[in-house]
This record gives sequence, structure tokens and C-alpha cells, in this order.
Amino acid sequence: MIKNYFTIAKRNLWRNKRYSFINISGLAMGIAAFLLILEYIGFEKSINGFHKNGAHIYRLLNENEKNETSSQVEPGWAPKAKEIFPEIKDYCRFEDGICQGVVRREGDKNEPFREENIGYAEGNFFEFFSFPIKRGQAASFKQSNVTFLSQQAAIKYFGKDDPIGKEMVLFNQFGKTYYTVKGIYTIPDNSDIKFDMVFSLETLKNPANLNDNDWANLDNLNSSFIYTFFHLNDRVDDKIFENKLATFREEYKKEKDGITFRLQPLDNMHLASSLSDTYPTTGNLKYVYIIGLIALLILAIAWFNYVNLSTANSIKRANEVGVRKVIGASQQSLVFQFLSESLLTNVIGLISAIALLQLLQPLFNNIINKPLSLHYLLNSNVWIMGLALLVIGSLLSGAYTAFSLSSFNPVQTLKGKLIKTAKGAALRKSLVVAQFTISIVLILATTFIYQQLQFMQNKNLGINIEQVLVIRGPEIGRDSTFKNRKAAFMNGIAQQSFVRQYSQSGNVPGNGYNYSTAGFTQPNSKKGDELKSYSITDIDENYMNNFEIAIKAGRNFTAEECAVKASENTKVVLNERAIESLGFTSAADALQTKIQKDGEQLEIIGVVKNYHHLGMQQAIDPIVFYPKKSSAYFSARLTPGNWQVNIEKLETLYKKYFSGNPFEYFFADENFNKQYITEQQYSRLFTTASVWAIIIACLGLFGLTTYTIETRTKEIGIRKIMGASVFTITRLLSKDFLLLVLLAIIIACPLAWWVMSKWLQNFAYRIHIEWWVFALIGVIALAIAFLTVSFQAIKAAIINPVKSLRTE
Repeated sequence: MIKNYFTIAKRNLWRNKRYSFINISGLAMGIAAFLLILEYIGFEKSINGFHKNGAHIYRLLNENEKNETSSQVEPGWAPKAKEIFPEIKDYCRFEDGICQGVVRREGDKNEPFREENIGYAEGNFFEFFSFPIKRGQAASFKQSNVTFLSQQAAIKYFGKDDPIGKEMVLFNQFGKTYYTVKGIYTIPDNSDIKFDMVFSLETLKNPANLNDNDWANLDNLNSSFIYTFFHLNDRVDDKIFENKLATFREEYKKEKDGITFRLQPLDNMHLASSLSDTYPTTGNLKYVYIIGLIALLILAIAWFNYVNLSTANSIKRANEVGVRKVIGASQQSLVFQFLSESLLTNVIGLISAIALLQLLQPLFNNIINKPLSLHYLLNSNVWIMGLALLVIGSLLSGAYTAFSLSSFNPVQTLKGKLIKTAKGAALRKSLVVAQFTISIVLILATTFIYQQLQFMQNKNLGINIEQVLVIRGPEIGRDSTFKNRKAAFMNGIAQQSFVRQYSQSGNVPGNGYNYSTAGFTQPNSKKGDELKSYSITDIDENYMNNFEIAIKAGRNFTAEECAVKASENTKVVLNERAIESLGFTSAADALQTKIQKDGEQLEIIGVVKNYHHLGMQQAIDPIVFYPKKSSAYFSARLTPGNWQVNIEKLETLYKKYFSGNPFEYFFADENFNKQYITEQQYSRLFTTASVWAIIIACLGLFGLTTYTIETRTKEIGIRKIMGASVFTITRLLSKDFLLLVLLAIIIACPLAWWVMSKWLQNFAYRIHIEWWVFALIGVIALAIAFLTVSFQAIKAAIINPVKSLRTE
């Protein structure tokens, strides 16, 4: 019996090739989009899930009085807490910033590389976490001056040679240090912790290796630069223990700073536990939910198509149902028959979707910049949810069609008196409106995301970063001659005819700051003002002119002031935001008052206008500029043209004074725009989703138009004989569908406005939602719908009326 059901179903699909193709194509596109997005969700959910003890590992966080949390804490808390609390089974610390520098395989002839994706890690790093070790023993990392390399780094530095036992040299702020390679490991794609190489933190426990950087002492409770993780014993209540840690910090911290401790489960480190979770994450749970919703909406559009076309096509199946009922077929058997057809259609759609998915996978991976495949879907619990949704949706869409078709009255159908019900027509109209509402909302969202992206990239930053080439400072060769060589290099840059301005600094716009700190006060400061945070940047006397930062009051640093040792400096420049944060009424007022930091008096010699040092996602920070001829970044504003030739000249100059260092550079504007990569990815994703949705919706509209024209063939013929023009008939056939699309536009516009208003609140600086965008997208949607409908309408209108009447 079941075999017979599927045999009949196969014949019916083949007999109605056009409808079958439209149905299967729509389902294939909908399911393919659904599976691709489900892969992304599965990947996001799987991140950090491979660690064996992950359920018992927690990240230690600092939280200030504003409930703002930071994932970097002071290094001294972990060993002290381990001594006091039996709840802690073990701890592990690592960092990803202070280690950065130049790395070279031992031997002067080997090429050095600047490495930024490296860090110092606790000796138990490979026992605490579950990174697969390919060579070596995890315990050997507990030694001083030891490094483990990722497989990619091992190939990069040693090629086919065996790296175990070989030496690497690291040049960074701690000087020149030798490390022995003791292990090779791999990094899973679904890991937040992605070091190309790790160096033993044990090395920094020797004060001689700190190179006078006392702030990096691993016992200190003042400098927050390290990530700390606790492995708690079984059955420890993390919330109760978190309160113990908060009390512990308050008791041991001599200087009250308004900071308390929080614990974050490793499982929540990538995606928060809920949308209301304010703890720092490396992913975005909100975007995962939004993308998941988009997947469901696209799939819903495909199912709406199926229901629409199946019920619209029911008139053609009326006689079949009538005959079957007359010869004894029960409604139950008819339901099973039509469910079989639905199941077969969905199965073919699923198979086609998987084939389509394989074709689209590289494009989708490029859009979201992640190495996705069905592997991440099948190896997570997400596939269970996805399969359940596919099965439930297929059954519901098929069940409605089956019960609708099987409920026909056999007498009425055989007499040819079956009347199209208003209920059925209303359903089809409702589904068309729903399809286009979803599509239009996605198109509007895509438009506003693009506008916001363009706004951020083109808004006046308050500085000029166009045509500024930034050269990374050297790490190798910082000996007694370095100061003179650096001065000679800067003089060499100044003498180049294509260099308009130049400067040196501790950081550049778009790359963050040297560091952030609190403790700045002025004589009239209120209680608690000392807890406010300020961003610190080291600059020379040319920095303001080079980046065209406007001075509002006072003056810039002099060359002599920038040459003073940091410990002897008494002068600073602030931006307007810092002046406000300190409580000054005006820039002029600030210039008359000295501020205090750590017991030292600092004179404000200048106030610069606010500018965007970082992207538009966040508000302008209060910035304190210190005078220093830093060697971290050399910036040169170049004249237009001959870029490559001029850069080669600068490279020759660089290698003359800093031989052995890699010459690395970037353009300031390109580097600044890298802050918008996430928004760019989601813009491309929404664009793809909106195009996909409108194509599926138009497929359904095309099918319904075809069905409508087939049922009105006689009417079209009569109207033509009575003198109706092609335009009149096209307008008649198109009008009802265009009214449905117009209704969809009316529903979609306020919905899209509400959604995008919420999204734009994530940006400190954002666009205004303009009415004309809704009007434009509405016109485009109507035009797309009209082209879809009119193609079939015009085709029907130009047919010979005699042929139309004969066909009827």
C-alpha cells in the first residue's frame, strides 16, 4: 500500500512538471539557506566545547561600579586565591598582548617575523586546556624558556625540519630571550584561544627577564594584563564561590578601586548565557538569534510556496478525489496519499538542497569568514533542532494540503460544481503577504546596515588618516646605539621629498591605546572621580600635525619635552572628553589647574578637540597624551602617486638603520576600517538572505500567476474578442497580486523601522532612519513583483483568443 502511495505520488509530480519544479526549487533554496545558517549556529555553539574539563572551568573577571566587566585581571590574585580556597582545584593564566614582538629561528641568516598572535602561558596550559599535542609532553611546558609551536608555525619557521629541541629567539619589550621548542600542538577551528605559539610564563617569574618592566611582575595586584581561569572542584556552587572571591578581593586590595570579582563559565565565554548577560564574550548571541530567525523565515517562505501552489492546484485534482471517494477510498487513505506526495516533494527538495549547499558552501564561508561544513552541524545538538523543524514544517505544510484536498465533496466535484472557497483564497493571499513582508523587511534591514556601514567609514573623524603610511617599529637591535639610529631614521624620513609630515607614537588611530588607567583627579574632584578610566597614548611633537588633530586651547608638546624620561615628565595634553570627565567647566579652566596622578602633579599644557581614535561603535574616550619619542609606530603622510616606489625607498631606509627587523607597514585608513569587519560580514549576509528570500517569494508568485492564468483562460479569450488590449488584460491579471505586495509593504515598513531602531542603538554614532528609504524599497518590491507577474500575464494576453477558447 505504501509503495502504491509513492508510485502515484511520483506520477503526479511528473505529470505536473511545472508546479513540481517550482515547488521543489523553492523548497531546495529554502532548505539550503536553512542548513547553511544552521551550520553557522552549530559552529558558534561548538566553540570551546572540546575542552574535557570545560564544565568546571571559569574565567575570572573584573567588574567596576558601573557594572562594566573586563576579562583581564591582575596576575597576583590567582596564586593567592589558590592558597586560600579549597574550592580551586587548579588555575591557569595566559596573556595575548605583552608578548607580541619579533620572532626568529636561532641563526642570524633566518628570516624574522613579527608575531602578534602569540602569548605567555602558565606551565600547566596544555594540561588545563585540551589542545591536541602532536609532539612533546605537556609537562615540559612547565620549564622556563620553553615554547610550544602550532603546526602552522612549525612549518613556517622550520619547514620539513624537526623543530623539537631547536631554539627560537623572541624580541619584545622584555628584550632578547631564547626559548627551546619542546612541543607541537594543533588549534581546533572552534576555539577562542588561538595562539600560533606560546611561551612559558615561568620565564617572567625571573625578575632578570622583566627588563625593568616591574608592572609585569606576576605577583602584582595593580596591573591588569592577564587572563585567569579557575578549575573548580566538583559540586562547587559558582555563585557562592563568586561572592567569596569578591570578599577576598576587598580584604586584600589595599587601595580601594571599586572593582569586584565575577566568574564566567568557559561555556559562556564565546556566547553569553542570555541576551541580558553583560559579561565580555568573543561572539555575539544576539546575532546568532537574529541569523537563526532569518533561517526560519526563509524556510517558512519556501513552505508557504508549497502550501499556496498545492492548494491552488487543488481544483485540477478535484475529479481525482471524487472518483476515488466514489469507488470506496476513505478520507484517511486520501490523506496518506497526499502526505506521501508532500513527503516525496520535501525529500527531493532536501536532496536538491544538499547538492545546492555544496555549491554555495565556499561562497557562504567567504561571506562570514569561517571554515564551515556539514561537520559542524552534525557534530552538535543543533542538528536535532534543525531536523525537528524540517520534519514538523514538512508535516504541517503537507497535512494542510492533504486534509484540504481530501475534504472535497465527491458529488459536487464529479458534477463540476466545485466552488473555490473564500477561505482558501484568503489563505493563499495571506501567505503571499507574509512572504513579501519577510522579504521586504530583510531588504530594508540590508539597506540600513549598508547605510550605517557607509556612515561609519565616511564620517569626519576629527583627524585625517588619508595617505598616512604607518611603519611598525623595530624589536631587534635595541642596544646602546638604538636611540641614535632611531633619530637618524626619522631624519631620513624627513628628507624624503614625498613625505609631507611624519611622527612617532606608542599607538595610532584604529589600533587602540598604550593602556588605560584610573586615578586622575583635580583639586575640585568629587569622591569616586578617581575611579574614572582614561586612555593613555604616547606621542611626539609631530603627532598632532601629522594626523591634523585640532588644538582647542593651549599648545602642543615641544621636542625637548618629548625627550624627557617618563619618570621625569610633568606635562600632558588632554582631549575635550577628558576635560569633561575631570570636571573642568572649560578648556581654559583646565589650563590653569594641575591634575594629580599617583601623587604626582601634572600640568595640562594643551586641550585638543575630540576625535574618533576608535570606530563609531563606541563613544569617544577621555584621552591623556604623554610626551614620548616612542618607537612602536612611525607614521608618514605621503604625497599621492608612486606608492610602491616610495614605500620601497622607506624600506631601504628602514633596513639601513634597523637591519634584521622585518619591514611591516599599513595605511592608517585601511587599518582603521578593519574595525568594521563584523558589520561588513553581516551586511553581506543580510544582502544574500534578502536576495534569496525575494527569489523564493517570486518563485511562488510566478507559480500562482501561472495557475490564475490557467483558470481564467476562457475569460481572457472572451475579453480579447470583446476588444480588450494586452495592457488592459495584463493590468487585470496583475492588479490583485500587486495589491497583496502593497499590503506587505505597509506591514513591513513599521516592523523594519522598529527592528533597525533597536539595532542602531548598538552604535554610539549612527544614521537617522529616513522615510525615503521605505518608499524606495517599496517601489523596488512592487517593480520586482510586477515583472514576475507581468511575464506570465503578457504571455497569456497575446495568445490568440480562438486558441484560448478551444483550450478551455
